[in-house]
Amino acid sequence: MARNVYGLDLGTYEIKVFDKKKDEIWCEKNVIAMKDGKHVFSLGDEAYEMFEKAPENIRVVFPMKSGVIAHFDDMQYLLGNLLGTGRQFAGGAEYVIAVPTDVTEVEKKAFFDLVFHSEARARSVRIVERGLADALGCGIDIMNEKGVFIANFGGGTTELSVLSSGGIVLNRLVKIGGDSFDCAIISQVRHNLEFLIGKMTAERLRKKFGISGQGADRSITVSGRNLVTGVPGQTKIPISLVRAAMKEPVDECARAIRSMIERTPPDVRREIEAAGIYITGGLSEMKGLSSYLRESTGLPVITSPGAKLCAVRGLREIISDKMYYRRLLYSMLDDNYRWLR
Repeated sequence: MARNVYGLDLGTYEIKVFDKKKDEIWCEKNVIAMKDGKHVFSLGDEAYEMFEKAPENIRVVFPMKSGVIAHFDDMQYLLGNLLGTGRQFAGGAEYVIAVPTDVTEVEKKAFFDLVFHSEARARSVRIVERGLADALGCGIDIMNEKGVFIANFGGGTTELSVLSSGGIVLNRLVKIGGDSFDCAIISQVRHNLEFLIGKMTAERLRKKFGISGQGADRSITVSGRNLVTGVPGQTKIPISLVRAAMKEPVDECARAIRSMIERTPPDVRREIEAAGIYITGGLSEMKGLSSYLRESTGLPVITSPGAKLCAVRGLREIISDKMYYRRLLYSMLDDNYRWLR
């Protein structure tokens, strides 16, 4: 009986999994709700629904932070339980994990150990750089293209990758993501209106108004707490305030993109200038982001359909043709990583 193969893309706020045997992709929120600080109350999507709504004795925990594993035991417990709810991983299966490139080798090994030293009894665990998986998920022939620029806008980080001939030329992890935009909106509302809103409300404002473009509604009435009276209430948040809040983080991302293009070797840069910048990740679908980046960089910007699933779709491509893409994969058990054992 053929062993199954799984592809894992562990994002800051969401886990994406490809199951080869079932040929399906599924997603679950990367969250745990803890009761009294020690008992697991709920996991995944169910736990995320409790965020900012839970009573004082229930704490909502995000095991990932800024694209890397911040709470290893919580992350391992969460992954093991999510995979056991009707999606049990068979013992002896193979795993391919997409990881950020611009992190330390120790942080990469944490992704490897998460599965290799778990109850999954993995036959093998291999790593692929997320930038490569993202490009494959966009439908790009990365083995033959001489210049590709991928910008993955995620919940906690923005990962920038310059690729050429199946390899990574440059890579940078910018610690700005959807969470940064939401915090900026909360701060702007607090400073200008003396009104406190939660992250879920800020996320709704971000998705409704976006960076630029026409707004059907010029303001939205939201619930929160009046900081003058100290009591709950409602207020109108204008579109101009939300967009002003998001200007600084989006400008920082645009500067990072321009800086990386300037450092790119000339031959590779010419290919990128002709093909444009591919943006992926859940945040890439935010209103006006592609046009804003186009104006900031002077290059075409392409948003991939189903952008948040690009990396896991790329894992599917790699798993479906492992011999062709074998040089993209590596194991932390290889001799190059002996010092990490």
